[in-house]
Amino acid sequence: MFDGLKDKLNGFREDVEESAEEAEPVDAESDVDEASRVGDTDDVGDTDPSTFQRAKAFATGRIIIEEEDLEEPLWDLEMALLESDVEMSVAERILDSVRETMLGESRKQVETTGELVEEALHDALLEVIAVGQFDFEARIAEAEKPVTIVFTGVNGVGKTTSIAKLSEWLADRGYSSVLANGDTYRAGANEQIREHAERLDRELISHEQGGDPAAVIYDAVEYAAANDVDVVLGDTAGRLHTSDDLMAQLEKIDRVVDPDMTLFVDEAVAGQDAVNRAREFDDAAAIDGAILTKADADSSGGAAISVAYVTGKPILFLGTGQEYDDLRRFDPEALVDSLLGEA
Repeated sequence: MFDGLKDKLNGFREDVEESAEEAEPVDAESDVDEASRVGDTDDVGDTDPSTFQRAKAFATGRIIIEEEDLEEPLWDLEMALLESDVEMSVAERILDSVRETMLGESRKQVETTGELVEEALHDALLEVIAVGQFDFEARIAEAEKPVTIVFTGVNGVGKTTSIAKLSEWLADRGYSSVLANGDTYRAGANEQIREHAERLDRELISHEQGGDPAAVIYDAVEYAAANDVDVVLGDTAGRLHTSDDLMAQLEKIDRVVDPDMTLFVDEAVAGQDAVNRAREFDDAAAIDGAILTKADADSSGGAAISVAYVTGKPILFLGTGQEYDDLRRFDPEALVDSLLGEA
């Protein structure tokens, strides 16, 4: 997963190591001796102050990372991030963080520049990936029941399947759930979600095609309250922010049902499109978090890197396969470790 991005990050680490090694002063001890004899770096012939500082650090067993060491590798990293569908502002934030962390940093010769790069990348990536994270299961446990979760997103990204997967994820942790088909306009929507409900042995609340989505999810909440069901999982019609009638439906669901969470679903492989849609849906519907499907098929990793930062709302789950148990709780620290080859 995200192997392409992992390779690009490893390439940046190697580039900085090579650049720093090439910049190490050859006549370090003589430069320092001359500077010490004269007593002022300005009197050391044509010795540049930065060269003197490098020489002094090198002679005392340390190497200083300078702007020139990072300039070309950072440019290459920016291009690599953008090619991996990382959103521009996110790429810029990562670069700024790496630069701020590493400039003027010194390392002992017994260490490697790569270790400094890895630490800087780790912190920069975690900063953008971990935005808004919260303990999803704890929120379910602590909330008044039934907990109502509404799912939004465009058609064809695995929204309905993600609902079924989350139902199974909840069941594995002892929580009961009921499914509600608020996608009342798409032909075949009832059949699709009913097939999942039957396979999982879950109750499904649905109305006739063309019915009021808010009424469907409201009925599901009433059913859950009457039958001690813990969680209501409500599907909605696939919509774009430009579809005024569909957005009005979502606003009515919010008004009538007042869901505890609204989750945005999109494909990790959609890259920049997923990032843009996440921003648009958050502007329109104030999402609480995201689920990225097909993460197992995504080499670039751009959506996983960018969605939380551009929306301020966390990625909560990754879909990693076709089975109902192929839903993984999103762990920013584990993802960063994986990208940097630590896991």
